Amino acid sequence: MGQTHIEGMRDAARGLVLADSHGQRILESHNRCRQLGLSEDLAPDFSRVARGDLDVALERSRCLLSHAVPHMETLYQQIVNTRNMVILTDADGLILHSCGDDDFLRRAEQVALRRGAVWSERDKGTNAIGTALIVGEPTVVHADEHFLRANHFLTCSCAPVLDPYGAIAGALDISGDHRSHHRHTLALARMSSQMIENHLFRDTFADAVCVRFHARPEFLGTLMEGIAAFTPEGRFLSANASGQFQLGLPLPALRGRDFAALFDAPLKSLIDRSRSAAPGPLFCCMHNGVAVYLRIDFDAPRLFPVPAARTRAEEAPGARAAPASHLRYLDTGDAQIRRVVGKVSRVLGKDISVLVLGETGTGKELLARAIHGDSPRRDGPFVAINCASIPEGLIESELFGYAEGAFTGGRKRGHAGRILGANGGTLFLDEIGDMPAALQPRLLRVLEERRITPLGSDKSVPLDIALVCATHRDLQAMIDAGQFREDLYYRINGLVVRLPSLRERTDLEAVIHRLLLRERAAGVTIDPEVMRFFREYAWPGNVRQLVNLLRTAVQMLDAGRVIRREHLPDDVFAAPAPAARPTATRQAPTATRLNDLEWHAIREALDGNDGNVSAAARALGISRNTIYRRLASQGRGRGENA
Repeated sequence: MGQTHIEGMRDAARGLVLADSHGQRILESHNRCRQLGLSEDLAPDFSRVARGDLDVALERSRCLLSHAVPHMETLYQQIVNTRNMVILTDADGLILHSCGDDDFLRRAEQVALRRGAVWSERDKGTNAIGTALIVGEPTVVHADEHFLRANHFLTCSCAPVLDPYGAIAGALDISGDHRSHHRHTLALARMSSQMIENHLFRDTFADAVCVRFHARPEFLGTLMEGIAAFTPEGRFLSANASGQFQLGLPLPALRGRDFAALFDAPLKSLIDRSRSAAPGPLFCCMHNGVAVYLRIDFDAPRLFPVPAARTRAEEAPGARAAPASHLRYLDTGDAQIRRVVGKVSRVLGKDISVLVLGETGTGKELLARAIHGDSPRRDGPFVAINCASIPEGLIESELFGYAEGAFTGGRKRGHAGRILGANGGTLFLDEIGDMPAALQPRLLRVLEERRITPLGSDKSVPLDIALVCATHRDLQAMIDAGQFREDLYYRINGLVVRLPSLRERTDLEAVIHRLLLRERAAGVTIDPEVMRFFREYAWPGNVRQLVNLLRTAVQMLDAGRVIRREHLPDDVFAAPAPAARPTATRQAPTATRLNDLEWHAIREALDGNDGNVSAAARALGISRNTIYRRLASQGRGRGENA
């Protein structure tokens, strides 16, 4: 059996099989076996390769073996006493190592499941190892799905193991008695295969700069993280399977590119940030517009012998690379958004609070997070508090904390409070207009003194925070009505910016494209009729509503890649009547107009959901408390059906 023959069969089968069902995959494998001249009644081949050939194969796969064996032992501990064994083969299906239950190993000898035996399709017919190596995909072959009747007592689950350059290095298989088959077995094999691949990758590129990244920071350090290797100058070397998926390009398309082209930032600037910043992931945007968190692993003294003085100079305020900006990620072409980004960029790192105005769902928290991400406090905590969502009876203790024994039912050691949880970072007070009047003086005192005293305590704690507040309410009108303190207003409005509603923006198509990329729906397009509807639609829930609508539409797609009218939820056509799209020079609505628009959207949502407050809140992307308060201000009663 030669490598050339295996590669030829693999290439011929890969394109067709990837999209086929399991049954089709088995059928095609059986057809290949017949074309090879195999018979279903063929007696098992107990032979093994010559000792010299086995030694050569073991030496050739020495690196694979050294990384795989520990994971095989761990995997075996998860399936012990289940009449199964764990098998590692090379790219030709030659068994290199195995471990398993003694009673099953004795029976496995009957079909030559031992070191030195070859389990290619040519030698053993349809089987998980040989078939997975040909199609290049994780494969299960259960009982009589094996081509040879002698192997019908087996169920095998196999996942190929790729080398750091994307070629198949071998296969990891779990084989056992077909009566003990479990549907999760293949998942175990795949997970262990990924672990082996990632260890192989890191070992191969130990002398390179390895970037680990994912859109969600909690997935860094897990099997889900992408890993890409670069030279110190930023030239791309390779990426693991997850890295290729997140970058949206296969290895051939990635080769020849550099870090800046893939991550929209110079590698050197991020390395300097990682060396000087506090522990924690960095933030960057990939070439496809997807924002990711990343960590950079490298041998700093050898690869980057930069004098300490130079590092300090490059980390001076303002020296951070602009392409890595979170704020720049928000700029998708609308002039109003660009002005907002420009204004807040000028106060980063300065003791100036920011007040963000705008309708519900316009992205006020996203802007606050971007401000934090670009500020010198980016490695500190970001604490977001929605003042409208915390029950009034709990808001004081939640915000300011309480000492031990402050009240019955409190935590045994007290509670620091969410404001203090932002110490060293950024505090985002969303819906500040819904802060209960009784607590406004206390918040003002905390913001002015930068000290906080928990309930039931006589000791104050220093507070070091950057402050961002947001509201959809007309605070000036609330001040006139005695509902909001004027002195608190002037404490939080150091810089006031307003986010436009989605119907006011001129970059709707760019926003849709960005959101589709974020939903991993690259290549999905919008039918022209639907896009015209989007341009004219009032969008009462703004960007939040658009996000949910696109997420649902993408899931509704079948084989097509075009979002059409039938993929949209029915309620979108019963929502507020379409309104003409604005031009770039349209004047912004006044705060009073914002209140009118909010009340109109709430009324329409309630009418469209038969007065059900919960359903209306979900449709608008706001809390039920917000609707109840708005109903109360209009003289309406509180109840689930208002």
